[in-house]
Amino acid sequence: MKQLKAYRFRIYPSDEQKIFFSKTFGCVRLVYNLMLNDRI
Repeated sequence: MKQLKAYRFRIYPSDEQKIFFSKTFGCVRLVYNLMLNDRI
């Protein structure tokens, strides 16, 4: 029987990094939704 391992990581970003992540993922979400809308 094969045993699988999983690793879970947690990051503690600084305030500057939180802003960067928020902007980056906001842009990614916008582009994803626009491309998804074009497919339909």
